[in-house]
Amino acid sequence: MMNQREKEIYKVTLVGTVLNAVLIAMKFIAGVAGRSSAMVADAVHSLSDFITDIIVVVFVRVSSKPSDAGHDYGHGKFETFATMIIGLILLVAGAGLFINGGRLVIESLYGTPLPAPSMLALVIAVVSILSKEGLYRYTVAKGAKLNSNALVANGWHHRSDALSSLGTLAGVAGAMFLGEKWRILDPIAAIVVSFFIVKAGYDVIKPSINELLEGSLSEQNEKDIRDIVMSVSGVSEVHNLRTRRIGNDIAIDFHAGMDGGISLTDAHSIASEAERLLKMKYGQNTFISVHMEPFKMPSADCKC
Repeated sequence: MMNQREKEIYKVTLVGTVLNAVLIAMKFIAGVAGRSSAMVADAVHSLSDFITDIIVVVFVRVSSKPSDAGHDYGHGKFETFATMIIGLILLVAGAGLFINGGRLVIESLYGTPLPAPSMLALVIAVVSILSKEGLYRYTVAKGAKLNSNALVANGWHHRSDALSSLGTLAGVAGAMFLGEKWRILDPIAAIVVSFFIVKAGYDVIKPSINELLEGSLSEQNEKDIRDIVMSVSGVSEVHNLRTRRIGNDIAIDFHAGMDGGISLTDAHSIASEAERLLKMKYGQNTFISVHMEPFKMPSADCKC
């Protein structure tokens, strides 16, 4: 049964899926009937958005499953994997727009006339920009609230589609109102937009790869963790700190130095207090492993 977070992610993704389906149909019709190759390319880009919505739905459901015999740390990295796939799709979509735009520019320079777009293509470009920008803001806000990297990544994919439509709008408007020789603005705009899309894909992929390769948390995060543990009465030292992300959760492993003369019960209570404070900071699903070590503070007259 889905939890509340999963239901919210599904709801947001469903809104994007329905809107994308409508825009894909509108763009293909406008591209063919409106004689705009850029609009057809934009429709293909929207199709990639539709695919990523499906990916988010599938992988978020898997990532929400609890720990089992084969996955002691849960399934959080399935969502990370989905985020990386979305980033890869962004890269491919950007590269595709660049190649297609470059081909049209070369053909135009060699004398091949580009078709004149109609008003239908211009209107659909405006509709696409407004709707996708609105969907971006809605999805990213929900992703931040629900702490879902995959949802945020999908929101940025909506923004990339809005940027693609912006380039299409510039090209279509230039071709319509500036004359035949300016129709080359359409593919040139698509090339410029493709760089923004590739950059967005890189920004999405980089943290995902770092997590999948067991990258540590930031230095500031690890400093905060040390400070929290050292604030616990009875902890004299923290070392061998190791951290990593597991989807939207984190894992913390460290050695805590304590007075070697206290009982095991007291040492366990100290360790439990450290765990409680860390979970208050980083969430109840944080994986924490504490190795308790005897630690003797040097005496005042020690010359070591």
